[in-house]
This record gives sequence, structure tokens and C-alpha cells, in this order.
Amino acid sequence: MRRISRITVAGAATASLALVLSACGSTSTSSDSSESKGDKGLAIAYDVGGKGDQSFNDAAYAGLEQAKKEFGYETADVEPTDGETDADKEQRLVSLAKQGYNPVVGVGYAYAAAVKGAAEKYPDTTFGIVDDATVEADNVADLVFSEEQASYLAGVAAAESTETNVVGFVGGVDIPLIHKFRAGYEQGVKDTNPEVKVISQFLTQTAEEGGFSSPDKGKSAAEGQIEKKADVVYAAAGLSGQGVIEAAAANKVWAIGVDSDQYKHEALAKYKDSILTSAMKDVAKAVYNLAKSVEDGKPATGIVKGDLKTGEVSLSNSNPRFADDAELQKAIETAKEKIVSGGIKVKSS
Repeated sequence: MRRISRITVAGAATASLALVLSACGSTSTSSDSSESKGDKGLAIAYDVGGKGDQSFNDAAYAGLEQAKKEFGYETADVEPTDGETDADKEQRLVSLAKQGYNPVVGVGYAYAAAVKGAAEKYPDTTFGIVDDATVEADNVADLVFSEEQASYLAGVAAAESTETNVVGFVGGVDIPLIHKFRAGYEQGVKDTNPEVKVISQFLTQTAEEGGFSSPDKGKSAAEGQIEKKADVVYAAAGLSGQGVIEAAAANKVWAIGVDSDQYKHEALAKYKDSILTSAMKDVAKAVYNLAKSVEDGKPATGIVKGDLKTGEVSLSNSNPRFADDAELQKAIETAKEKIVSGGIKVKSS
């Protein structure tokens, strides 16, 4: 099978008008408009890892920035705190709704109970939750994605790129959501080349143990897989994935990023030549679209799903070594067409 040769690794924000600290975390509010609207706009509450994770949370922030720029209204983004409870999360969302923000989005499955509680208290506010945590309420939009489909394509890329016939997967936390990433990846690898071995592991059993927020844990896990001959490692681990990418760069093997195009992230620039591709889900688009639906007076509710067909999950093409490999691109495009047409049923567990 044709391989991709490894090459040697080459070795902002908007101003806040106010910063308010509370027991539930820090809040940043900003507005580009000198004329305030009657209601405030989009607010997001971050998942574990917070802003700056170069992944999931930062993608949500990009959606907030797009909405702020287009609609010219005040926005807010709130950081999580260590050891917080569902009640703390709910208080955070309630506070944002009480201040007049609409919509209010909880970033991550961990906000399920909090979103449900806050939505009951503020029925005239639209709430959103990103990821697989269906909340049944008339004023809640469940922004979910077919992560397993993008992960399948990542598996195709890994199987086509390995020179050792061993690839790795590092999941942040052992939960059903991350099982989707692993299942799709492993299926994509095996469908492409059954002889390739997949080494899979999860960093922690719970998010509270740091599975999504500990680059050191990600680095250690990746190093262990690389010692076992893995030369492509896919991380679905939030901030911990930065450690996986660092380990891949240090050992001159490939990393596959997740959620956003990690090849383009400034904080990962020194490792970018080791990032083969990223399995993306367009959290920014989902968050922006929810804000737009509220701005248009037709708030989205219920399950709002993004997949390969809608273009809200995909593989990035930023690395020229990946984008310019015609044979690899053909294999990925063929797999994508089969998934969209139903010819390939991607497992989610």
C-alpha cells in the first residue's frame, strides 16, 4: 500500500469592556456597537479546558465572534471552575439569561442538567447545548454532530499513511461521546487495511480527573503508543490533545487533530508539520446558526445535527502533504461518498 513519508518537523482576542468574577467562574463581555440593543446577544459557557484549548471551546468562541461581528450586539463567554457541580453550571446559565443574553449556550455534554434546569426557569430564552446530551424542552436546541463519520475518514487517512501498520487513538474520557470518535476511527482503519493494528486508550474515566484538560496526560499516552510502533496518533481529548501533538512532533510521527483545524492554530504552530489532518466538527457554525435563528425571530429548537452530508463534519486539508496527495485524497473522497450515500454505515460505539 502507498505510504506518506514523514518529513522533518519544523521546529487577539477582542478587547473586553468588563470583567466580572463570580463564584461560578469568570465572565468576559464585549460589544462592538456603541448603541445597545434592547436585548443582549449570544452568551456561551465553556466546557472543561476553557477558552484557549485550540479545539472544542475555541471553535464555540469563533461562532460567538462571528455573531457579534454580524449582529453588532453584546456577547459574553464564561469560563468553568475546578470541581464545579451541576448546580454551579445551572447558576451560571441562569445568571446569563437573567442579564438578558439570548441565546445562552452550554458547550459540552456536561451542561445537560444545567441547561434543562435553566431552560425551565427562563422559558422565553433560547438555550443551546453542544454535543450528545439531548435535552427535551421547547426552548432548547441540541447541537449534535456525527463525529464518527469524520473519525472514519481520519481512520482512512491513518491507514493510508502508516509505515509501521500500527496507529493510535487517545480519547480524553471514557464516555459514549468519545466512544463515537474511537469507533469511527477504528472502522475506517480496518476497512482500509485490516492488517493495521489500532492501539486505543482513554486518559481518564471522568472529566473531573482531567481527561480533557491535561496535556501532560495526552503526551504520556501518545509516547506509550509511539513506543509500541504507532506512527499515526489521533486524539479526541480536548486540551489534552495538545500533548499528543507535541509527542508526535518530538518523535517525528503523524498526529491527527480534532474538532477544529489544529494545523492553523497559533499555539500549535511549531508542531503543525506533524499534524496530518484534523477531524473537524463545525461547532462555530452551529453556535452562529443558533444565534442567527434567534436574531431572525425563528429560534431553532430540538435536535440540530451536523454530518458529512451537511458539511458540518469533515477532514481539514491545510497540510500540503495531505492535501496534495492525490491517492490519499481519492481514498478519502470515495469513503465520504459511500458514507453520504449510505453505502457505508459508520459505527458509533
